[in-house]
Amino acid sequence: MTEKLPTELLVAGYLRQCMAAGIPVYIVHKGAPAAGTVTLRIALRDKAVKILNQSRDMEGNLGWSNPFDSETVDEARADQYIQKAVARDPDLWVIEVESADGSNPFEGKIF
Repeated sequence: MTEKLPTELLVAGYLRQCMAAGIPVYIVHKGAPAAGTVTLRIALRDKAVKILNQSRDMEGNLGWSNPFDSETVDEARADQYIQKAVARDPDLWVIEVESADGSNPFEGKIF
């Protein structure tokens, strides 16, 4: 099982990683420093959005899951999903990444 870092440190690492690679990244919602989970809002050029939620596999390894049936959704649907998720869980961190191809710049497989 992988060691669980405080979310604030994990997010700081994600931000540095993106900045070093020249990838635009923003914190949309700051959650609990120690134990919040992360949702990625990956903005594509065609105004489509990919949402990925941080999750762990059976061995405790970090990964990502898509909450929708399709790979991408329109901005309005993505924003509505994020608003509901933050209302349910104010500890949630939401990070927006701009990506021409929709790729996830962070480690972890997509479940």
